[in-house]
Parts: sequence; C-alpha cells; structure tokens
Amino acid sequence: MTIPPLVAHTLVLLLAAGLLAACGQNNGASAVTPKDTAQDTYCALDGMLLADYPGPKAQIHYAGQPEPEFFCDTSEMFSLLLKPEQARMVTIAYVQDMDKADWAAPKGAWIDAKAAFYVVGSKKRGAMGPTLPSFGTREGAQKFAAAEGGKVHPYAEITPDMARLDGGALHDQRM
Repeated sequence: MTIPPLVAHTLVLLLAAGLLAACGQNNGASAVTPKDTAQDTYCALDGMLLADYPGPKAQIHYAGQPEPEFFCDTSEMFSLLLKPEQARMVTIAYVQDMDKADWAAPKGAWIDAKAAFYVVGSKKRGAMGPTLPSFGTREGAQKFAAAEGGKVHPYAEITPDMARLDGGALHDQRM
C-alpha cells in the first residue's frame, strides 16, 4: 500500500506542529513568580495593610488574573484554599519563609506554599492573632516550634480546622 505524497506531507506537518505545540506548553506555575509587597499592599479579605502587621504573609495567583491577591496572614490563605467551594483556578500560592524574613516586618523570602512547612499552635502571633508560620525547611519549622511551641506540618497535612481564623484549633495544637 502506497500513501499518496500529499497525505504523507500533511501527516508529517501535523505531527511536527503537534510536537512544537507540546514543547511550547508550560504548566503555568513555573512562569508565575511571587510579587513583592509595598507599603500600600492590602489584604484581599479585609483590606488591612500588610505592612502594619507582623508575621508571615501569603499571596495567591489565580489563572487569568494578572496580579495576585495578598493576605496579611497564612491562616487567611488557608481559609480560602481549603474551602470546598473554592472554585477559582489557583495557579500557585506563595508564603514567606520565616527563617529568612523578619517577623516584625516581613519582606520578600517568598516560597511555594505547597512546598512549605507550617507550625500549628505556636504562641507567636501574626496579623490575625494565632497564625501558621511558614518555613522553607522542616528543620527551620522544628527550630521555631521548639522555641515558640506548636507542631510542624507539611502543606498537605493542614486541615480547615487547623487554619480556623478564630484560632480555636490553632490553640488546641500547642505543646
């Protein structure tokens, strides 16, 4: 059986186009970088100015939205991400590595929220009171927990109860 040249050329062109398209695809997360906060950066949930409060901050990047939404506390970020009704497509979320950021006035030190370790139940307070301090390494989180109390958890273990904004479960986990 012989394939007509026009059909063969068409198939080769379609195959080449498909391969080129696959090479150009990006999962989206790697192209989205964290944004720095400014003096007038405010919290998407309550309008509080991030610069006015201590503790780790967070930002969520949504698909199709050019700018991230910022949060004055990691608990607020989790209160959104862990809601069953959260329907907006999240490209990536960032939190601050508190091993590298100053607690009183954190700037920069952004890390992927899903790769971070969190301390639940520490005595340290953030913008909303009880908070979930974020760290780039388990060791950094364990050192913080030894000094400030609490238990270390990776992102995948954080539950809605742990991130309650009223601090109920945050207090229950202290050691």
